[in-house]
Amino acid sequence: MTNATAANKVTALLLASHPGPTVVVTVVATVLGASLGYPPGRLAVLALAILLGQLSIGWSNDWLDAARDAQVERADKPAARGAIGVGTVRTAAFVALVAAVLVTLVLGPFAAVAHVVAIAGGWAYNLGLKATAVSFLPFAVSFGILPAIVTLGLEPPRLAAAWVVAAGALLGVAAHVTNVLPDLADDDRTGIRGLPHRMGAVPSGLLAFACLAAASVLIAFGPGWPPRIPLLIGLAIGVVIAVTGVVLLLRRSPTRLLMQLIMGCAVVDVVMLAFAGQSTAV
Repeated sequence: MTNATAANKVTALLLASHPGPTVVVTVVATVLGASLGYPPGRLAVLALAILLGQLSIGWSNDWLDAARDAQVERADKPAARGAIGVGTVRTAAFVALVAAVLVTLVLGPFAAVAHVVAIAGGWAYNLGLKATAVSFLPFAVSFGILPAIVTLGLEPPRLAAAWVVAAGALLGVAAHVTNVLPDLADDDRTGIRGLPHRMGAVPSGLLAFACLAAASVLIAFGPGWPPRIPLLIGLAIGVVIAVTGVVLLLRRSPTRLLMQLIMGCAVVDVVMLAFAGQSTAV
């Protein structure tokens, strides 16, 4: 194998990991860890553990969906277009899975158990829940438990505050809808009928904005009263984005702009979580 061929294979493998969501979730966990005062070394372990878990979920998705993606000619899926072998992606998924658990054990058994539950949610979605009416559930569970992985990895371990778990679950549902909306037509051709498919594009978009707005409210007021100024500013920005998105959604079919608004609102919520700091743990 030439160097160029090897580089192409590595690139294809990385693209098969769903790099966008993988990086975003890793950054969110790292930001939470930093806001809770993780020392640099422990923060690096947290970031690596979450990264490996997300790689495992991403690779398992491309491995399990390779035949379905090839059927609809998904050019953005390396395994489906033959840029990398399905077996290679499958092996990478299992290696990353084992590595994620082993690395998280450095943060303690409680953090490891929470991370296993989060990863299991992602794998359950890929293994079939994506085609059911409860397709949102794995996202709600995995995103909801993400803050708990971080707080349980503290020394000593702490529980995540109820409000941040609820906010994480709402962000997970919004992430699910955002992830699915662009692929509704392709999914329909291959028999995938998750909750957004059953609801339709416009109601699903409304659900995403509602979840994001509710998460913003929880993050703004969850840490206590009176709410902090940065959190109120974030809430105001998030509400404006959500209202704008809803108005556009009701006037026209979902477009890339609407997806960008959903992502923008999610970013605001993540920044707000960083400002919440120690309040995310009890």
